[in-house]
Amino acid sequence: MDLEVIVDIAIDAGRAIMEVYERAEDFEITHKDDDSPLTEADLAAHNVIVAGLQTIDSTPIVSEEGRVGDPRYSDKCWLVDPLDGTKEFIKRNGMFTVNIALMRRHGERWNPVFGVVHAPVSDTTWFGGAIHASERRGPEGAGQMLVKPTEGGGSVRLVASGSHRGEKDESFASTLGDYELVRMGSSLKACIVAEGSADLYPRFGPTSCWDIAAAHAVVSGAGGIVVGPDGKTLDYDLVENILNPFFLVAADERWTADWVAHQE
Repeated sequence: MDLEVIVDIAIDAGRAIMEVYERAEDFEITHKDDDSPLTEADLAAHNVIVAGLQTIDSTPIVSEEGRVGDPRYSDKCWLVDPLDGTKEFIKRNGMFTVNIALMRRHGERWNPVFGVVHAPVSDTTWFGGAIHASERRGPEGAGQMLVKPTEGGGSVRLVASGSHRGEKDESFASTLGDYELVRMGSSLKACIVAEGSADLYPRFGPTSCWDIAAAHAVVSGAGGIVVGPDGKTLDYDLVENILNPFFLVAADERWTADWVAHQE
């Protein structure tokens, strides 16, 4: 499989999003059954991605905005969030992404083996995973990524949501000692860990499988970890329960024990 094709599809979806984002007039906003916002940009990006992936093969596609095929009868699946960070899109703060992950089945669970995260506003793309070392491409240049854990004695760089932060977030952060808080939206939080700009991103709160799988692959391909509440590598359900448990994205394993202890 030509992985560059997947990168190009994500970038094309980003262009479709920007056509809506850059309009002078307001764009149409509706709401789903769970009251989460849906814009015409979400649907435009979804259509671009589905059309692009279908030119590759008939692998099932599970997208936040609809499914093509049935992953229960396949050993691989595309997992897509056409516009991750719709609330950030509506706020026009630029912190939203396109997420595409290639998933492999292990029993009834799934793991990401390759992911693309594209930020349309900054025209920056992060991609990689188990089958390709992670890279970052942007206006300032391109190159392979590696996590860069803060050395002993340095201030830990903690990345957190730009729009919400709860009691558990504050409690876990208090166990880190001296830390620097970096505010970020969407799957960008995981990407800046992958590129070495942050040490960890703890997530106490609801997310769906398509919110993090692509970035999970990128983090793994850069040498980092993504673990669930038990400290083991996070895996996914694409069929019965799309919601993730709490998870931790980190540059290394030094925070895993405290993370697990904090689940009590």
